[in-house]
Amino acid sequence: MSDAPTLFAALRESADKDAAAAIERLVDHGADGDLNRINALDFAARSGLDEEAAIGGFLHAARLGLFDMSWNVLCPACGGVLSANTSLKHMKREGYNCALCACGYAPTLDETVEVTFTVSPRVRRIAAHDPQQLPIWDYFRQIYLSSGIALDQELFRSSLDELCLESVELPPGERAIVSLQLPAGWIIVFDPVTHSSQSLDVHGEPTRERQNLSIVFDQMHSSIGTLELRPGPLRLTLENRADERVLPVVLVVCEALEHLVGNRKPFLTAKRLLTNQTFRDIYRTDTLDVDQRLKITSLTFLFTDLKGSTQLYDRVGDLVAFDLVREHFRVLNEIVAAEAGAVVKTIGDAVMATFPTPDRALAAALKMREAMRVLGNGHNRGDLMLKIGIHEGPCLAVMLNDRQDYFGQTVNIAARVQGLAASRAIYASGPVVEHPQSSTLLESSGIAPLPRRTILSGIPEEFAVYEIP
Repeated sequence: MSDAPTLFAALRESADKDAAAAIERLVDHGADGDLNRINALDFAARSGLDEEAAIGGFLHAARLGLFDMSWNVLCPACGGVLSANTSLKHMKREGYNCALCACGYAPTLDETVEVTFTVSPRVRRIAAHDPQQLPIWDYFRQIYLSSGIALDQELFRSSLDELCLESVELPPGERAIVSLQLPAGWIIVFDPVTHSSQSLDVHGEPTRERQNLSIVFDQMHSSIGTLELRPGPLRLTLENRADERVLPVVLVVCEALEHLVGNRKPFLTAKRLLTNQTFRDIYRTDTLDVDQRLKITSLTFLFTDLKGSTQLYDRVGDLVAFDLVREHFRVLNEIVAAEAGAVVKTIGDAVMATFPTPDRALAAALKMREAMRVLGNGHNRGDLMLKIGIHEGPCLAVMLNDRQDYFGQTVNIAARVQGLAASRAIYASGPVVEHPQSSTLLESSGIAPLPRRTILSGIPEEFAVYEIP
């Protein structure tokens, strides 16, 4: 802990003061389990913090070396961590298999990739820094399961007798033989370390004759398939050919298991982090590999452009216009960050920004319009107007020109929707305006969107947009 006071002093200088204080208390007084794979959204809720302040606090803490950040690929069914990565650069785009669920998944940054924070061993050593020493069920809770699983500890312990027929800790090169009485139903022999499984379909007439089954664990991360067995005695031989300890368990697939892993809570997704301004400011280029194309199923894009900026330079001169444009960028950046968004890039006098949800983008657009009115009046420039367009949809996260960027038709449409704006009106596509939270925002603001149908370049059919007067 010798460097901790200096690091915490630096954190207080860079992060929200309440978030910094809460993080310091966590490191000083939190239990070991509370400092491993921290769910920043859950931490914010428990600490009474604004979510963006908490996320920013952990990002600054990770930059200083207080925490290690992990990008975990999740199974959407069971919530298991299929792969833990120190960077998105290490994530495969083609897909992952969950041995427990016997299903394959293509990762998406807004659904199946979480970002967690673990205290650095240089700051405080916790049990999870040595996962090979963790007791078996602590390994499940702290290493295998996602931070998005709302795991009730009392229920978990009370359910083990019903869920688990056997559990074994097996060092490298060793073999264990266990005797079981198989009930009718679906049984899975699963190891969370090597992500290997053997499914057993136990049905038919019960037998008194002993059945035999051998399972070998290695580094192949394999789902061996399904075997049919009858209810009755089983002699199970488990052999560890991996180079690390394995922790095979024999689980009964039942409602209790589904309830345990099905109780979820919000977690910090990779998409939300990529649309966080603090993250983009700290990790400008160290996000993706140039060849990666990672899917996002829903992201909201906002494009702005100053109306008549060329004429503005002619009317007021370069120096005055430059100061106005710079001030306009500062104002827009503050509004984007306040609505959980991030500025992706600026092009001339235009801004491209992303938001995790449509209502956040729409709230930012309304604030931008009012801020530009105030800015223009303050400089006696009533004609200082911002053209704004918003669209939501799927896209790819990519690297372009050494910068984390986005690619796809959604981006193209958002830019073209912005091109429709010719005054203080905001133009937004149907998915943005029809989003439930967006509708609530517009109604509470007393704004009635005006539907339009138009032709956008590159779009073969008429496109539905709304003017936000």
